[in-house]
Amino acid sequence: MNPVPRIRRGFRLQWEPAQACFVLLYPEGMVRLNGSAGAILEAVDGERDVETIIERLRTRFPDAGDLGPDVREFLREAERQHWIEWQ
Repeated sequence: MNPVPRIRRGFRLQWEPAQACFVLLYPEGMVRLNGSAGAILEAVDGERDVETIIERLRTRFPDAGDLGPDVREFLREAERQHWIEWQ
């Protein structure tokens, strides 16, 4: 079974119209996400494994090339930042 990322408890991803971007809200504050980070975290639903997330993003952004390494690196960084956890 492949590990499945999910947004960490206490954090919430939401689209912020005033800033025209996704933000990650948590009790101590907010992280404003760039477009790529927002697209990746939007696909993190606690049900999809990493390969399924990558495939979903390939379908959504067909001209982006090989997204796998960048998505994996972002998820590692998101884990280091405590934005996501694995189940």
